[in-house]
Amino acid sequence: MTDHPFKTMDSHAPVSPAAPAAKAPRWYWEDFTPGLVMDLGRTAVTREATLAFAAQFDPQPFHLEDAAAETSLFGRLSASGWHTCAMTMRLMCDGYLNDAASLGSPGIENLRWLKPVYPGDTLQARMEVVEARVMNSRPAVGLVRSRWRVTNQDGDDVMTMEGWGMFARRPAPAAGG
Repeated sequence: MTDHPFKTMDSHAPVSPAAPAAKAPRWYWEDFTPGLVMDLGRTAVTREATLAFAAQFDPQPFHLEDAAAETSLFGRLSASGWHTCAMTMRLMCDGYLNDAASLGSPGIENLRWLKPVYPGDTLQARMEVVEARVMNSRPAVGLVRSRWRVTNQDGDDVMTMEGWGMFARRPAPAAGG
């Protein structure tokens, strides 16, 4: 079996597109209290994944060709910022979303690409809960505002973003139990 080019270092195998077996979530809205910080793991940036992502989603020459990259502001082949977002999303899924009562997100705010990401880098992501509140129009849904920080192997910030996630609230205990 070959490794998937976007597989994270902390995962054991690529995730199958088939629906996962139903299991009780570990994390509900009530667990995401302001101030909570979660380290989401690491992922290696490979040349193969950088080229594959760029070819499919961001085919600008400095993401695809060494010669074009050398004459660009990046100075060498660099990952697309959208690839950095996608790698971060995978760390988020592996780190907490796939074990949570996640209901999606209404969007991301304040996305910043601070430094180029290059093949050979190792990225690490951290999430901090900034705010949590119940959704006014749907009291069974909680909103969580988070800030994510992505660093490279040298501890340099390469990307930051903020946004909201929607999570189911913890079910009330069964009566008599």
